[in-house]
Amino acid sequence: MWRKAPAGLRILSSSWRSVLGIGGSSGGVGSFSHETLRNRVCATLSSSLHSSPFQGTSPLFSPDAADAVTNKKVEDIMPIATGHEKEELEAELEGRKRFDMDAPVGPFGTKEVPAVVQSYYDKRIVGCPGGEGEDEHDVVWFWLEKDKPHECPVCSQYFVLEVIGEGGPPDGHGDDEEEDEDHH
Repeated sequence: MWRKAPAGLRILSSSWRSVLGIGGSSGGVGSFSHETLRNRVCATLSSSLHSSPFQGTSPLFSPDAADAVTNKKVEDIMPIATGHEKEELEAELEGRKRFDMDAPVGPFGTKEVPAVVQSYYDKRIVGCPGGEGEDEHDVVWFWLEKDKPHECPVCSQYFVLEVIGEGGPPDGHGDDEEEDEDHH
């Protein structure tokens, strides 16, 4: 971007010279009346402000874009988006999050009031970072299953799984041990 700045300044400087008559055969700045000079400078300033190479464009998801009454479609923004990417973009255009990828945050889970982790399936991999401050520990990863509370072996925090979707196994296959043996 900065490499283009000197070229832009040269263009601006040459347009000022032509407006003011500097360097030409017109006799310099003194040959213009004060009124003519002021009008030409104002016209040049106005046109150079509107055609500046440094003017930015408004971002795609700016607050101003949300106020617009236009109905945008994903194809207008990213014509080749498909599947989950398209769903996510459509949701974002409507002002909502489709895939909540933020880590769940909540109070420390106890046996009486365990930390609730939501899942679309009957089991999910969960990471426990421990409590706040000095109670933090390296993340311990484990499978959290429906109707089976889990206690972190490091900090004794309790977790339970809340199924918010249809449930079922995350891999889409049954958990039947006999089926697994047949496929090996």
